[in-house]
Amino acid sequence: MPASKTALSVNLNKVALLRNARDLDLPSVVHAARLCLDAGADGLTVHPRPDERHIRPEDVTTLAELLAAEDNGTEYNIEGNPFAEASGTYPGFLALVEQAAEIGRLDQCTLVPDAPGQRTSDHGWNLARDAERLKPVIERLSKLGCRIALFMDAEAEVMEKAAAVGADRIELYTEPYARAHLEGDASAELTHFAAAAEAAQAVGLGVNAGHDLNLDNLGPFIDAVPGVLEVSIGHALTADALWIGLPAAVRAYQQILADAVYA
Repeated sequence: MPASKTALSVNLNKVALLRNARDLDLPSVVHAARLCLDAGADGLTVHPRPDERHIRPEDVTTLAELLAAEDNGTEYNIEGNPFAEASGTYPGFLALVEQAAEIGRLDQCTLVPDAPGQRTSDHGWNLARDAERLKPVIERLSKLGCRIALFMDAEAEVMEKAAAVGADRIELYTEPYARAHLEGDASAELTHFAAAAEAAQAVGLGVNAGHDLNLDNLGPFIDAVPGVLEVSIGHALTADALWIGLPAAVRAYQQILADAVYA
C-alpha cells in the first residue's frame, strides 16, 4: 500500500501535439507544465519519439530546467524506447535522458518498447527476448541517479524477470482494463491487474500504471489494485481540459486519487 495517495504525473505529449500543428508556441508546453504544477500535479511526464510528432528534444531539456529551477519536489519522468537511435534533431533516447540528467532534474526513466512510427504504446516488454539487452541500458541509466521503470503487461509470471534486469518499478499497461471498463464489466481485468501488482511487489518492485486511464475508470482501478505508487495520465486529462480547463482537470484527477480506498 502506498504510504500516501497515488501520485499523479501529467503527460504533456498531447499539448505538444496540438502545438506542433502550427509554427507557433501555442499552446505552450512550458505554460501547460506551470499550470499543472500550480494545480497540484505530483509529476510531469514526457515521451519523446524520434519523429518528434509531439514532445521535441528541446521540450525535454526546457522542462528539466524548469523543474530544476523550481525544486519543489515535483518529479520528472521521461519515457520512451531506450533503443531509439539518433534521427534528424533527435539525439537518441539515451542521449536525451542524459542531457536532462546533466541539467539536474531527472527522477524517473520509464522504458517502453514502442517501435518507430508506432501510433501509441500498446504492449509491454517481452523479457524472454529483451532482458539481456535491457540490462546494460538499465545499468547505464541507474548511474544517472534516476529510478528505472519498465512498461509491462499485467502478467504476474514475468515480474520476477523485471526485477532481475535491475528495474526499480514497473508501469502496468492499463489499456486492456480501460477497454473492459468501457464495455461495462472490468472485474476480471481488475483481478488480473491486482495479481500482477502483487507479484511485482513480492519481488521488490514498485508499481506505476498508465494508458487510457480517465475520470471514469481511475477510481475503480486504484480501489482494486494494491499499492499503485503513480499514474501517468495525458490523453484523457488533456481532453478533459478542453471542457473544464487544465488546472481544473488536474484537480479533478487528484480528487479521485485522494478519495480512493487503496486496496
